[in-house]
Amino acid sequence: MLSMFKVLEISATGLSAERLRMDIISNNIANANATSTVDGTPYKRKSVLLRSKDMQEFGINLNNSIELLGVEVAGIVEDNSPPVLKFDPDNPYANEEGFIELPNVNILNEMVDMISATRSYEANITAIESTKQMITKTISLVNK
Repeated sequence: MLSMFKVLEISATGLSAERLRMDIISNNIANANATSTVDGTPYKRKSVLLRSKDMQEFGINLNNSIELLGVEVAGIVEDNSPPVLKFDPDNPYANEEGFIELPNVNILNEMVDMISATRSYEANITAIESTKQMITKTISLVNK
């Protein structure tokens, strides 16, 4: 029964990681037109790096112990690809040639990433619901 509760903890780590991914993607979309940040440069797209809590091979963990399974955030990194240049000589942020630097955020890519994060979040919720049903059925069998 203890391992059933550990499955809930593992899914909870996935929920937390995917929620952070959705937050970062939302931030990217919100700043897709931010031509100037505090340091005077255009906003840079950010992404979340995820990793397994235990870097051992997956099969080894299942054979030995599930105590260390789950996902964790390894970091949030900035995309260092160059900004998008747009000709707009009337813009106060335009350079000498009349171009402004726009963030390196592609809304379509962000939407695809958001759908992926949402589906992963939903998969973790489904795993939690299934585990809860198994725990409930196990308890009802034991009490009979």
